[in-house]
Amino acid sequence: MTRIKRGYIARRRRTKIRLFASSFRGAHSRLTRTITQQKIRALVSAHRDRDKQKRNFRRLWITRINAVIREKGVSYSYSKLIHDLYKRKLLLNRKILAQIAISNRNCLYLISNEIRKEVEYAGII
Repeated sequence: MTRIKRGYIARRRRTKIRLFASSFRGAHSRLTRTITQQKIRALVSAHRDRDKQKRNFRRLWITRINAVIREKGVSYSYSKLIHDLYKRKLLLNRKILAQIAISNRNCLYLISNEIRKEVEYAGII
């Protein structure tokens, strides 16, 4: 029986996996089985931490807005600000509000004061 030489498909698949794991340390970048395991683990961690990153940034924005709002007046808080924004149907998300809070605090104070005046004037509260 003649000798059958294997094709290049398996080698191409392994080299593709090795390129993914080339920055890993030790056997995680050298041995094919451990490379595949570490690739699966890395992709799972990346997927999980993308959602965690969204949560963390939202927490950071809320903390920044609350800190700046509470500097001016103790009676006014983040939750009241967001409630008044929804009452006035203003579409400012937390990311934009946090950027305004950091870059220009007076602008955020002005927004919050205008909202409070309009809400109190309209008798919505």
